[in-house]
Amino acid sequence: MKTPNITYVLLFVNNPQESGAFYSRLLKLKPVEEHPTFVRFLLPNGVNLGLWSKHTARPPVTAPAGGCEICFTESSDEHVDKLYAEWKSSGIPMALDPIAMDGMSRTFVALDPDGHRIRVLCIDEDENG
Repeated sequence: MKTPNITYVLLFVNNPQESGAFYSRLLKLKPVEEHPTFVRFLLPNGVNLGLWSKHTARPPVTAPAGGCEICFTESSDEHVDKLYAEWKSSGIPMALDPIAMDGMSRTFVALDPDGHRIRVLCIDEDENG
């Protein structure tokens, strides 16, 4: 049996409209679907990002935000630093300023309105192939 592809990431949020506005600004994309309890973006690589109200999701959401991350890759350390400066200057809260870490030549972590972690990284090609 073939391994299925990951095509959808769901984040459970307090206010989908507020989170939708945040991600629209962050990703420079408009939602492809909007409802009072759900907002969906289609990313350029074909992955969907859904923002679902934690108050209406079934089964009920019990885990807090921040227990996992969504990650975006950049092609160079310079692009990571440029995006960090752009997001920081637009008021996006940061949990981690740019640093080098094992397996990543450069990375930073931003936070969305619910505290979900958004990591941007440049993969260290020397270590990972």
